[in-house]
Amino acid sequence: MSYPVVDALISPKGSLSVLSRAEVAKLLDASQGGLYHLFRSCSLAVLSCGSSLDDGRELLQRYPDFDIRLVQEERGIKLDLRAAPAEAFVDGHIIRGIREHLFAVLRDLLYAGGEIIDSPRFDLASSSGITDAVFHILRNAGVLRPTQDPRLVVCWGGHSIPRHEYDYGKRVGYELGLRGLDVGTGCGPGAMKGPMKGAAVGHAKQRIVDGQYLGITEPGIIAAEAPNPIVNELVIMPDIEKRLEAFVRTAHGIVVLPGGVGTMEEILYLLGVLLHPDNADVPFPLIFTGPESAADYFGQIDAFIQTTLGDAARQRYRIIIGDAAGVAREMQAGIERVRAFRDARDDAFYFNWTLKIDPVFQHPFVPTHANMAALDLGGGQPPHLRAADLRRAFSGIVAGNVKDEGIRAVEAHGPFEIRGEPALLHHVDELLAAFVAQRRMKLSGRDYQPCYRVVR
Repeated sequence: MSYPVVDALISPKGSLSVLSRAEVAKLLDASQGGLYHLFRSCSLAVLSCGSSLDDGRELLQRYPDFDIRLVQEERGIKLDLRAAPAEAFVDGHIIRGIREHLFAVLRDLLYAGGEIIDSPRFDLASSSGITDAVFHILRNAGVLRPTQDPRLVVCWGGHSIPRHEYDYGKRVGYELGLRGLDVGTGCGPGAMKGPMKGAAVGHAKQRIVDGQYLGITEPGIIAAEAPNPIVNELVIMPDIEKRLEAFVRTAHGIVVLPGGVGTMEEILYLLGVLLHPDNADVPFPLIFTGPESAADYFGQIDAFIQTTLGDAARQRYRIIIGDAAGVAREMQAGIERVRAFRDARDDAFYFNWTLKIDPVFQHPFVPTHANMAALDLGGGQPPHLRAADLRRAFSGIVAGNVKDEGIRAVEAHGPFEIRGEPALLHHVDELLAAFVAQRRMKLSGRDYQPCYRVVR
């Protein structure tokens, strides 16, 4: 099957409109060197906005002739697109939101990456150095709003969800928007798109014209969760760990909608952070919610957390079923507590410096077969460290499901092996089996072939 394509020359708007000759030269070197293939794949994902595909490799196979290059001109740069998806254009003109997302890819991968991640100014071996890098990437992207009261609610949930769960997420976003709250998500489809779409309607009714719809992603997953068209501020973090830290540093509260292994990874990350003893008194509103049909789903999540992390973890969240307005009211009250807490400690509203994040949650975990097999999911660790290893296991499954390098590794060497204490593995296996049965692993209509094997 062939897909319509177009060629185009695109000019930037915003901060990349005015660059020095030295900056342009640096961008040209980076885009044509080692970052080129990453730049190309992320750009193709952005241009395929609206696609239901969640396989980055298949997307590249659909558009094998796609190419993107930087063109240097006297007044700056342009993007030269060849064989780009025609769906990104209307009457020969690129959709404005997609153009903004394209230049966000350029900014974060080629500019911020070179200035921040590869810079000796940042000690990425230290916890404070990683947090500083996350802050600078977000600031460089212009998404931090220092003069604004706390109002950013991050919504997590699956990209592969049924329509009634999507509609419920949209109602949650609508209720948040009516109360003047902004929405951040992983920027993809499904439970990431619904709350943003609902919030946009709520903001429109309240005549809020500066609503923030923040999308935070990372290169390995952007093809599986291409930015949805509601996102008006897109940031691409260098890896999943910095993406997760960016969520919890910028959010004033988090709502979790139904999802699969990626959502469970996010839950384990946040609970692991909140369970650190230094964060015992830090307010962080966290709500699990879904339609009435999701009651059993969240009951299973709740039971898993109880058996693996204990009662202290269960104290850090509320479960609200079938009440979108109740979710918004509870979140609004929680954000007021956040405001009072930060006021008392003179902490910034726009970046949560007070929150302690253990280095085990910050250093990138590369989900190779050796690294996955080396995880020891045991019961003797402190709960926050057990959450860290569980998070890594689920991160590896996400990679095997949707990330190109993970899919290739599983094809070459077979499923990842997950090892550990038999009692703990039983609960992990049970939860994963439920996700498979509920078809929460993939958007594709094909039967799911597990990329993992639980070894007891």
